[in-house]
Amino acid sequence: MSDPASAFHSHDHTTCTSQALTRAEEICREAGARLTPVRRRTLEILLEEHRAMGAYDVLERLSEDGFGSQPPVAYRALEFLVDQGLAHRIRRLNAFTACTTFECDHAPAFFICKTCKAVAEIPATALRTMINDAGAKMGFAVERANVEALGLCPSCQDEAAA
Repeated sequence: MSDPASAFHSHDHTTCTSQALTRAEEICREAGARLTPVRRRTLEILLEEHRAMGAYDVLERLSEDGFGSQPPVAYRALEFLVDQGLAHRIRRLNAFTACTTFECDHAPAFFICKTCKAVAEIPATALRTMINDAGAKMGFAVERANVEALGLCPSCQDEAAA
């Protein structure tokens, strides 16, 4: 997705999803990984809306589509997507969202609407560099950093003001 703010606004979601799936297939092919039907469907579910979804919400949808109803089905597919950089875990919500910045170095920051759970992802390379540099000054080696900003998206702000 070229404009992260589109997660909070109406846009051509069919094109957005199609482009993400095409890029996901390329990424898996380049990595020698297999985007199996259950993994692909899991990504499609995450791409349907730009919001975070819990593993059990994903599992429910997978079960409706005939992919099984046992938790490992969803957790394995989600783990694969995260490992391949096709999805992210939103720790604040204990949920997952599809990656929308495939071309970045996967040091993203997330803007999460606390009401509707919409998630916008932006590349945060400069912020990650600042975090790494601050850690290095203290002799601390940063291995992972999650930047999650919680607030209200434009639609939820409008509803709250009404």
